Amino acid sequence: MKSAIYPGSFDPVTYGHLDIIKRASKMFDEVTVCILDNKAKNALFSLSDRVKMLKLVTADIPHVRVDTYAGLLIDYAKMIDAHVSIRGLRAVTDFEYELQIAQTNRLLSRGALDTVFLLTSLQFAYLSSTSVKEIASFGGDISPCVPPEIEKMLKKKYKDAYSKRTGGTGKKSGGK
Repeated sequence: MKSAIYPGSFDPVTYGHLDIIKRASKMFDEVTVCILDNKAKNALFSLSDRVKMLKLVTADIPHVRVDTYAGLLIDYAKMIDAHVSIRGLRAVTDFEYELQIAQTNRLLSRGALDTVFLLTSLQFAYLSSTSVKEIASFGGDISPCVPPEIEKMLKKKYKDAYSKRTGGTGKKSGGK
């Protein structure tokens, strides 16, 4: 069986991520979307929330499962006997960063883990979780960026955060 891992933080999952997941699921017998628990990143959503999000939006995509791991990708790949890591590329700048990671993973795994790069579909080339969070934090329209279920979760998260910042008054606290 040919299996692949699509690792990432998925904070939150976007249409760009789903595009890569759907396309990878047609190329491999099984795709494991693995949320890597990176302590260096300050995630908006908890690990369990991101698992729920991904399971919700990938439920109808065949050959896809969702998992988490708090360690090196090469160790996880060995554990589940996967030999391919999937990475999406939006622009040339992504390639330099992803190439370095791919080469490091290949070296550390002694050639056991290869990386397959999928070019993000043009309609999602602008999209990143970071930009989605920024747009959502200002109350902008994120419907072209994320599935409706994720949009609701983001709006709730930022409504709660806004309420804490303003003390529930609608005005920024600490101001005149």
